[in-house]
Amino acid sequence: MSGELFGSENHDEIIIKENNLSRKTNLAGGIEGGISTGLPIIVRGSMKPISTLMNPLMSVDLNTMGPVESRRERSDFTAVPACAVIAESMLAWSLAKYFLIKFGGDSLEEIKDNYNSYTKKLRSRIKKNFR
Repeated sequence: MSGELFGSENHDEIIIKENNLSRKTNLAGGIEGGISTGLPIIVRGSMKPISTLMNPLMSVDLNTMGPVESRRERSDFTAVPACAVIAESMLAWSLAKYFLIKFGGDSLEEIKDNYNSYTKKLRSRIKKNFR
């Protein structure tokens, strides 16, 4: 979903595709109202620009209280790859947390059973509603 589009341009129309409810597009990124639409979840992120300063900015000399040009500064340009790793890790942690809230148990086997039981119920409800 893009903040630059009108609301009317962000809608994902609901269609029937291969006897299943689907969406014409995935503009919402796979999540609507905090619930997965079943489409791929797309996450977009941003970070503040790195603080490299190639053109000096104006500042104030605290000794004289007069105007002064700041120095040319170079910063850590490797922040971008590091940010990608951190963002991906935090997203995985968040998804795992909510997955466990929904399907959690005392063991991996129980978690798998809970998940499989839930998806089986969903499939049977969908089939029942589309007969």
